[in-house]
Formats: sequence, structure tokens, C-alpha cells
Amino acid sequence: MTTRLGATPDEVATAARRVMARCDELAHVTSTPGRIERVYLSPEHARVNRLAAEWMREAGMTTRQDAAGNQVGRLGPPEAPALVIGSHLDTVPDAGRYDGIAGVLMGLEVVRLLRAPGADGGWVSPLPFALEVIAFSDEEGTRFGKALLGSSAVAGQWDDAWWTLTDAEGTTVREAFLDFGLDPGRIGEAARRPSELVAYLEAHIEQGPELDRRGESLAVVSSIASARRFQLVVEGEARHAGGTPYDMRRDALLGASESALAVERLCRAEHHIIGTVGQLEAFPGAVNIVPGEARFSLDLRGEFDGARDRVWDAISRELDDIMGRRHLRWTAREVHSAPAVFCAPLLQDVLREGILSTVATPSLTAGAPAASGREDPATLFSPAGHDGMAIGSITDVGMLFLRNPDGISHHPDEAVSEGDVGLGIRALAEAVLHRAAEPA
Repeated sequence: MTTRLGATPDEVATAARRVMARCDELAHVTSTPGRIERVYLSPEHARVNRLAAEWMREAGMTTRQDAAGNQVGRLGPPEAPALVIGSHLDTVPDAGRYDGIAGVLMGLEVVRLLRAPGADGGWVSPLPFALEVIAFSDEEGTRFGKALLGSSAVAGQWDDAWWTLTDAEGTTVREAFLDFGLDPGRIGEAARRPSELVAYLEAHIEQGPELDRRGESLAVVSSIASARRFQLVVEGEARHAGGTPYDMRRDALLGASESALAVERLCRAEHHIIGTVGQLEAFPGAVNIVPGEARFSLDLRGEFDGARDRVWDAISRELDDIMGRRHLRWTAREVHSAPAVFCAPLLQDVLREGILSTVATPSLTAGAPAASGREDPATLFSPAGHDGMAIGSITDVGMLFLRNPDGISHHPDEAVSEGDVGLGIRALAEAVLHRAAEPA
């Protein structure tokens, strides 16, 4: 089997332009005028699923919405195992237009480039497996506070405790399912068996600046970060701001603030450990009262579980010291824990070959940046979470990063160039062909 894509540079450039135009089109599907916001089981979720289904059918795929609200397109016989390309269409509040979305749309273009005419005038997969594209429904967890709901259902990891999670209006997941037209009793039908799948590939903008700093377009992802999240409470004593001297203060906000600085210091001292205090509240919250209680969040990520856990232990010891000096008490409640997911060596290899195939490819778009000339493409670990974290429990996972100028993400300014999208489409398609050439 050939491992060279037969598409011309013009065909790939057209595919890249279509991805960019559709990202713009989906950006108009939002619950909040003037900014992008699409959450799970909302009218906007239904609209983007309908658009994705239309584009899947244009590419020759059969379509279905699964029992968790994920939109699935398939090219190939029902009985064949499938290589899945996927990402998500939901967003954070005030989002950019490429995080997740570009990966779904690039998957559709890969199918379009690889499909072959069928005897009945339709399209078929010419590969020894079917091709699927999945637009996952809730990677971000914006509405109910629990990420990866859609991909967890596909991985057969749905937890019945999630049915009682509520959104800001008090709507439960179960009620939202019913409102959306889904049957909570059939959630198990979204689960896929490992025997049904060949592999999972995902293209995603890098949510950081490393490729931009290197001046490179694409990278192979080695792993997706392990993560732990905590809600912490610091207890002191609320007293009059004017009448309480410093030596009598038990200021919970100062204890929490010193703790946040300690998180930064300890994490910066460790390679590939990232700690973020993203929420901080003081109570009772009056301008003339020493805060008697403070609550803050901690998001802790690392390339390896062990290193992440050692840093948490160091943070805990530091908090003991801070609270002891300030005569405060602290408690922590862990609200999320996920192990690191390592991308399969074979899929890293085929993606690397896919990237190398773009090096000698003429510019795919007028004014496009040149592909990397490195003999060995960049290999990066992903500090951000992705649907592959759930899907990795049922099949091998591989990821491709695209350059994101300045590295900003979860923000309207996130970006990717049309030229890099073209290179990514070609690299992803070549990777699929390389995987097809490997033994089953």
C-alpha cells in the first residue's frame, strides 16, 4: 500500500481554506452575542451538530448522533474496525474559534482526501479499516463543571453520579438530556468496544507558544498531562479592620495569597509541573472586615503522575508552615484527578512521518509559512487536557499540534494560519496512510 497522499497542493490548500471558513461559520453559533460560547446539551450544541452532520454527509459519510450527544460520521462498512479522528465543538465562555473545532474540521478534510469512489456511485474507504470523525460534545465541562462527558461516554466510563450535576440555573444533567431529546437510560449505547477501533488521532492547536518560539508549524504530541484539582479553604477570624492590630490578625486572605505565591514558586522549580490558582474568594467580603475565610482553587498538572504528586506533597507542607505562622487552618477537597495519557509509540511514529512528508511539499497556500526543515519534528507534551484522555482507555491515541501564534488559547485571540492548517491536513492524512500500511 502506498504511503504517499495523492492529493495535489491545490487540493490541500482548498481543504485548508474550507476549514478556516467553517471555523468562522461555527463562530456565529453562540449563546452570547459578541462572543463565542457553546455548552453541552444547549440549542447551540444542536445547531453545530446539524452543521457537522451536513458536512460529514458532503464528505460521503453516514452520520448519527450517539446517546451522549456526540456527532459521528463514518466512511466504511459497519462491521469494519475504525480509525477515529476527533476533537470537540463545545467551548469555554468567550472562546476562540479554533480550540477543538479545527481538529474536527481537519478530520473531515482528511476523509475527503482519502476516500475512493464506490461501485454504487458513492464513496468508500480504500483502507483496511473504516474512517470515522467524532465531534465530541463536552470536552470543556463549561456547563456542568465536569469535563470530557462526551468522550467518557464513548469510552464506557459514564458515572451515574454525573446525572445529578447541575448548571448555573439548577438544571441537572439528566434534565438536560431529556430536554435535548436524549434518553438517559440509553447512555451505555454510546460506549465503544476496543475491538471496534484501530486508533484515535486528534489534531489540535497548541495551547502554548513552543512551536511559535521554534518557528515550526507542527509537532508530535508525546503525552497528555496528568491533572489534579483541589478546592481549598483557609479559616481565620473575621474582625474589625480598623480596631484589630496586626499581631492579633488571623487574616485568611493573606494566608491564601501567600499560598498562591508558594504554588508558583514550587511549580516553577520543577520541570513540566504547572500549578494555577484560578479562583480566590474572601469572606465575609466587606471592605472594613479582616477576612475570616478564604477559598481558592488549585489546578495542578504534570507530565508524569509521580512528579505531580510530589509537588502536591511539597505544597501541602508549605501550606502547613504558612498557616502555622499565621495561626490559620486549612483544608483541601480534591475535585478532579486524571492520570497522564501517553500517546502510542506507533502513532507518534506515523505522525512524525506525516510531518516529514510536508517538508518537501510546496507551499499549500499563498503566503503560507514554510514547513519545518528539522530532520526530527518537534515532540511536545500537552499540558492541556483533551478527549484523548478518555479515549485512551479503549484504543491507542496519537495527537498532532499546530502552531498557535503567541500560544494564547481559551481566548478570542487564539489563532492558526491557513498555511499551517494545510500542512496539518497533509500530515494527518499521511499518518493515516502510514498506519494503514502497518500490520493490523
